[in-house]
Amino acid sequence: MKKYLFIVSIILLFMYPAISYAENESILKMEELSIQIMPEYAFHPNDQKKDHAPLLIGYQGSMINNSNQSQKGQIEIPLPMKEKNFRIGYVADYSSDLRNAFEIEYVIDREKETISWTTTEEIAPKERYKFVIEFYTDSLKVNRTKKSLSYDFKSFADIGLVNITVTQPSKAKKIKLTPAPDEKQNHGEGANTSSYFFQDIKAGNEKNFTITYERSETKPTTELTINKTPQELKENKEKKTTSLAVAAFGGVSVLSVTALAVLFRNRKKK
Repeated sequence: MKKYLFIVSIILLFMYPAISYAENESILKMEELSIQIMPEYAFHPNDQKKDHAPLLIGYQGSMINNSNQSQKGQIEIPLPMKEKNFRIGYVADYSSDLRNAFEIEYVIDREKETISWTTTEEIAPKERYKFVIEFYTDSLKVNRTKKSLSYDFKSFADIGLVNITVTQPSKAKKIKLTPAPDEKQNHGEGANTSSYFFQDIKAGNEKNFTITYERSETKPTTELTINKTPQELKENKEKKTTSLAVAAFGGVSVLSVTALAVLFRNRKKK
């Protein structure tokens, strides 16, 4: 089963209820999309049975208000809800100064396969609006210790910068990514990443990836690499959401700086 991520940000602005999507895109434009693919990173907080290989995908979007008026409205994004055991983990947006993340009350439409929410704050002219979503599926193919994932990304519109990062599972061996990533970073067991950077992605463009590795360990990365006290473990079990995507991304600005640095180096090579 291939993994499809169709991201559509349809802004139903309260000030312009009859406006079309094309017009909306000129008002609130997607500047950056950062996607993190985390195989066997963690189980969903509500998973009772842990006899499967989980897949966590998180992404952050950054939009800018190109109009000369403050905007506040509803965002609707299609998600791959037909994937095996699909479930939402966390949805939030950020304050204008990026210091606070607000967990969002969202609406799921199973028929349309979309998630929608209302922006927490008004978006001032030329101000950026950032959001994060994480969701889980059981889309990893498992053949004993061999694991694989086919992941496809199709852009819904023009996006200035797309960053796709794969976080390697702890204790995984013979990891292979196709195509070869643009950059690899080693931060220790369970935190090594491989990244792809794409600039000026046009609507309808597709990017395809294959991830294969071997892993006999059944515990997810978070249970192996994070040292916690008994009290912390108890508190984690009581949480309804993990916001792992937020933690794994490590901040909006860090990703942006890294991606831009790689793109700058690539331009110099050309």
